[in-house]
Amino acid sequence: MESDAQLVENCLSGDQSAWEELLRRHSSRLYQLFYRFTGNRQETEDLTQDLFLRIYQTLRSYRPAEGSFKTWITSVGRNLLIDHYRRARHDRQTSSLDDETSGVSERPTKRPDPELVARQSELSGHVEQALLELRPELREAVILRDLQQLEYREIQHILGVPEGTVKSRINRGRIELARTLQRMGIGPE
Repeated sequence: MESDAQLVENCLSGDQSAWEELLRRHSSRLYQLFYRFTGNRQETEDLTQDLFLRIYQTLRSYRPAEGSFKTWITSVGRNLLIDHYRRARHDRQTSSLDDETSGVSERPTKRPDPELVARQSELSGHVEQALLELRPELREAVILRDLQQLEYREIQHILGVPEGTVKSRINRGRIELARTLQRMGIGPE
C-alpha cells in the first residue's frame, strides 16, 4: 500500500486514482471531525467538499518532511473551520444528532445488542451536545485528541500553540465536558 506522501506525489503527476485514494483514506475521518464541530449534516457535507477542493488546490504546498499528510490535512481543515466560523460570527447549536456515522464503528459487528446500541447512540448524542457547549478552543483540542486520536505534537502543530497549552486545553475541555454531562444527568453524581 502506498504512503500518503507517495499518493500526493502521484496525484501531482496527474494520477487521478491517487487523488481518489487520498479521498477514500481521509474523507470519513474529516467528515466526522466537521460534524463534531457543526452538529449539522448539510453544513458538514458542504465543509468536507470545500476542504477537499482547498486541499486539491493547495496540494503542492504539502511537505512530507514537515509532518504527516494526516496532520497537514487536519490543519487545513481547522483553518477552513476557523474561516467558516468567522463568516457565521456565532457558534452553531443543534439539539439532536441524526447522523449514522457518529460513534458507530465502521466495521459491522456480528450481532449487535439492540439495547446496547440504543444506549450508545443516546450517550453519543449527549456527548455531541455537550461538546457543542464547550468554548471553541477547548472543543477543538478535545476532539483532536480524544476523538481523532492525534498525538500532542500533531495537535500542537495544527493549533500553532505550545504543547503545554494543548495539554491544558485538553484537560480543561475534559473537565468542562464532564461537568456538562453531569448537568445533563449523565455519569456519576
